[in-house]
Order: sequence, then structure tokens, then C-alpha cells
Amino acid sequence: MKLSVIMPVYNEIGTITEIVRRVRAVPLIVRIGYGPENGKSVELDREIIIVDDGSTDGTRDYLRTLEGAPDVKVIFHEHNQGKGAAVRTGLQNATGDVMLIQDADLEYDPREYPALLQPILEGRTQVVYGSRFRGGPTKAMFFWHMVGNRFLTLMTNLLFNTILSDMETCYKVFTREVAQQLKLKAPGWGFDPEITAQILKLGYRIYEVPISYTGREFGEGKKISWRDGLTVLWTLLRCRFTR
Repeated sequence: MKLSVIMPVYNEIGTITEIVRRVRAVPLIVRIGYGPENGKSVELDREIIIVDDGSTDGTRDYLRTLEGAPDVKVIFHEHNQGKGAAVRTGLQNATGDVMLIQDADLEYDPREYPALLQPILEGRTQVVYGSRFRGGPTKAMFFWHMVGNRFLTLMTNLLFNTILSDMETCYKVFTREVAQQLKLKAPGWGFDPEITAQILKLGYRIYEVPISYTGREFGEGKKISWRDGLTVLWTLLRCRFTR
């Protein structure tokens, strides 16, 4: 079994080397089942699909040094199209049995992969989200970012009759079967609500596991603003009331 790590990248020269090192270093050995007699360990192969979305800060120069590596595939967008477009390109080029979205900053820890993969490998679900609000260790976030995140997650729950705690999480993991049914179109910050809406409308229930989170400051490259929240809200409404 193979895991495809989809990594959209845009102007991350300060973190790209380290996040690639961390993704490569994490052991993909997942313990499934119960007890020494019934349990077993499953080891997954991996591929890292990096999609550079028109970086201008030197990120592309570093990524060119990875071309030809057996575990990494690098794809360059000629100009910036947005996170959603980069993820879509990554999914189109992925060959794994399971897909995992990984941001190129250091806010999310790849050491969470085994916990994220376990429910899928045990057959409990085909979609797992890593939640920052289910008890994992976290660096204190901006208050209004938390309020915005919880409001948008609440809207998701109201519109799609679910009980998610963190719709906007980076860590979205799903099987190839799910990926092949998605018809993603949103180019930018609409990606998270669009993929969540489509997964729920397809009839899948999302399994959440707690993850750690180390949020960045704006001076460290954090890019989200209140305008992005409006994009997310509009995307939720569009996906709920249109086919």
C-alpha cells in the first residue's frame, strides 16, 4: 500500500527544506487491530507530490534539486493559481492508495501520519481529518482566527448535518476511491470547504483524530485574512445549494 503526500507550495523558502526532511523521515508503520494476537503492523510506501504554485522567493530553485529523487515528484505551475489548484494538480499526479494533504509550513507535524492513517487501514472510514480542537497539544492561536474557524465549521455542520470540529484543518486524508469521485474547482482558499462539502454530499462520514498544531505568526509567513473567510463561507453556501 502506498501513501501519496500532496504538498502545495507557495513562497516557503524558509520552511520547505525542513518540511520535506520531516515528511521523508517519519516512519510509515501503522499498528492496526487489538492486542498482540490480533494486531499487526502495516508499513506503507510513500511518494511526495510537491506542486509549486508560482513561487518567487527561491523555493523553486530548491525544489529543482529534488527532481529525479525516487520518492519525490515536483510539478511547477507557471503562475500562482491558489492552494486549491495546486492540490488538484497534486491529486491528478498521485498514484497512492491513500492521499494526505500536507502544507509546506511547519504548523502541522508529519509524525501524526500513523494516527491519521490508522482508521482508514482498519476499515473504519475512508476519510480522516486531523482536528486541532479535539485535545491535541497546540500553540495558542489568534483569538479571532479561532472564532472565524469555529464559525465556518459551525456553518459546515449546519449546512451538511455533521459534527466536525475543524473543517479548515490542513490534514485531510482519504482513499483513492474518494479522490476519484471529487470534482474540485475552487482555485484558492475555497478548497477546504469545497472538498469537505463534496465528501459529505457523496455520503462519506469524516472521522476526526486529535493532532498537534504550531501556528505561525504573520511575520513568519502566515497568509490567511478575513477576506479568505468570506471566500470559505460563499463556497460552503454554493456547494450546499448547487449540484
